[in-house]
Amino acid sequence: MPEPTLHGLADLDRALARPRLFVFVHARDSASTTARAHFDTFRAELPDATAALVDAVASPDLARDLAARCGSRHPPPLVVLFEAGRAVFRASGAAITLGALHAAWAPRC
Repeated sequence: MPEPTLHGLADLDRALARPRLFVFVHARDSASTTARAHFDTFRAELPDATAALVDAVASPDLARDLAARCGSRHPPPLVVLFEAGRAVFRASGAAITLGALHAAWAPRC
């Protein structure tokens, strides 16, 4: 199932009502393209993992608000895992790898 694209704060707030949610913030540059490939592979391997997208070019205010909510000062690409509405993991740029995404999503004891 394709990830919904979030366009505003209301979309983000609705999405954050889910128990666990990965949000991928992307731009239109090579770093985002590489990170998106890792994210897409992760989603193909774990299709039940809930996720949403933010296009930082089309929705720059939302991208900035999301980054502020999770304490990131990095430009896109950025991926954030929210649990119960709280950011519990974030990675940006080259740190967005298939292994990092799987490790973040793995159940914790």
